[in-house]
Amino acid sequence: MSKTATISRPARTWQDISQSVNQRAMSKTGRRRRQAVMLKAGGIVLVLAAVVWGAMEISSVIDSNQLRENAAKSEMSVRDVALSTDGVLDQAWTVRTLALAKNADLMALDLYALRARLLASGQVSAAVLTRNFPTTLGVSLQERAPVARVMAQIGDTPPHALLVARDGVVYDGEGYAPALLSTLPWLDGVKLMRAGRGFAPVDGMETVADLLATAHNQAEHLYRTFTVVSLARLASDGEIVVHSKDIPEITFSTRDDFFRQLARLDYVLDLARMQPDKALKSVNLANGLQVPVALDTRARSENAGDPSARVTPLVPNNAPSLFPNLKHLIQRDF
Repeated sequence: MSKTATISRPARTWQDISQSVNQRAMSKTGRRRRQAVMLKAGGIVLVLAAVVWGAMEISSVIDSNQLRENAAKSEMSVRDVALSTDGVLDQAWTVRTLALAKNADLMALDLYALRARLLASGQVSAAVLTRNFPTTLGVSLQERAPVARVMAQIGDTPPHALLVARDGVVYDGEGYAPALLSTLPWLDGVKLMRAGRGFAPVDGMETVADLLATAHNQAEHLYRTFTVVSLARLASDGEIVVHSKDIPEITFSTRDDFFRQLARLDYVLDLARMQPDKALKSVNLANGLQVPVALDTRARSENAGDPSARVTPLVPNNAPSLFPNLKHLIQRDF
């Protein structure tokens, strides 16, 4: 064999040098480290998967709870207002005054605030609200009853009629029959005072209500003639002055029984009818058994325009009666 044929070609760079060596086997420590890295990576993947799954489950539970809550709210929404009252207010007024939100939750209602809305009218003296599950709001009302009317003007608004209850509360009034309101006398001699959005109670109305109630219950024929009740002398003199269709001025005393005074008034009217030429101008019932009266002869005179027609003054307690037997009658035990 030729010598030149066996000689290797000289290397030009280090890359041309043959580097064939066997790969060194990995040690046990290296394998453990690699396994630990792989386990760690797998754990991270599992944790992330668990987090994603948990988030999905939580979202599902929240959505489910929200649906159940919405369903529960829908099931407990106020669908009816059950009204019980001792007066004239109706269901429509109650619903309008409460002004409940649409689909209002029965449990979320502020019963104290709703009660205040009902009492603000003045016509309601007491209100009780109850939750009647699942969907009913119970409303029980006690109403004031009007005993008189009064005219009021607020600012530049036209005067309008208001109602006055026994406790002096002044209110607009709703639901009353016009026929009932027309029978109520008007109040005079009072000054309404503003209080908040309404008026302060009228002093002395309980006494006035007692007089009107006695007349209505015991002498309705007299009560129907009452047109105006004046409180101008109530505080100072303890007197209530009533104007009627038959007598321009009737004076009642708060120091005497109203029934007795009405009985005396009834006798005076009976005697007056016996003398059609004489008309009563005033009757004073504030002096006990002595009942001074004033006559207006012009009212029933054939010559009503006669200037000579005179007015008989109030009869003094020691003067003879203008009516036959009147003194005897009014001294009876009435």
